[in-house]
Amino acid sequence: MFVCICRAVTVDEVHEHCDAGAYTVDDISDRCGAGEGCGTCLEKLDSILSERLATATNAA
Repeated sequence: MFVCICRAVTVDEVHEHCDAGAYTVDDISDRCGAGEGCGTCLEKLDSILSERLATATNAA
């Protein structure tokens, strides 16, 4: 599923960038361009990051 239509970035790609060290929306944007077009995906990117943080916190 696409997160960013403007840059054709998928959810899986976002997770790959997070796994590689992207910890903020800006980090993801720097790596793949998501969020640099219309900005509609910014909320979804933030949501993905929040879910990952919550999961990591609960696992620790």
